[in-house]
Amino acid sequence: MEVALESNAFFWGIEYLATFCCGMVGGLTAVRKGYDIFAILVTTWLTALGGGIIRDVLLGVSPPVGVSDKGLVITALLAAITVAVAHPEINKLKWSMLTLDALALGLYAVNGTSKAMMYHMSGITAVFLGMFTALGGGLIRDMLINEVPMVIRDKHWYAVPSAVGCVLTVIVCKGVDAGIIDFATEEILDVLIVALMVGMRLVSVIFDIQLPGALTRHTAHLPENAKKGDTPAARRGERERND
Repeated sequence: MEVALESNAFFWGIEYLATFCCGMVGGLTAVRKGYDIFAILVTTWLTALGGGIIRDVLLGVSPPVGVSDKGLVITALLAAITVAVAHPEINKLKWSMLTLDALALGLYAVNGTSKAMMYHMSGITAVFLGMFTALGGGLIRDMLINEVPMVIRDKHWYAVPSAVGCVLTVIVCKGVDAGIIDFATEEILDVLIVALMVGMRLVSVIFDIQLPGALTRHTAHLPENAKKGDTPAARRGERERND
């Protein structure tokens, strides 16, 4: 059984492009920290392929694709060399890098989820493994260079698109298993899911859309306070008597 997006040469090429660009995003963080070339290589490789390594380890696939696929490993290393030489120019390509990073996020999420379903994981397990594939590389990178992980510090939609994409991919895979969706339709739907994820990510950045935080509250409503008469109604009555 094949993962739909890996069965087509065009999408296979896009996956390599996504790996290259995702690696450059990781390598830039090492360059900004002033690290040496070895650190740039390691950071780039982990950013590009760390999520897939986490997924394969959890699936019991040995060796993981992040060390066994020579093409992907070489692509990640080329990204490191490129960013070490051309980082001033790459730094100026903000929107291009943001778009390519979102594309990599989408491709990794769909591929990771599809691979988990291919190994007969449950739907919820496949969603988690897909998100590990999409977000794991950046998480490892940020922990390695002692920064708050992007998935936490970025207030725009980052993990949300990957979660939506993984859930939709599970639905598509279940449709394929049930014979409702054929292979060609699966490819089309997977592409649409990736496009949706890229769109969600870019729209959230362009229009500054953020998830809400915790509710703003200043009073704790506890049982012991109610017994003592320390309730909002009691406090209002106290203020009225004082007035």
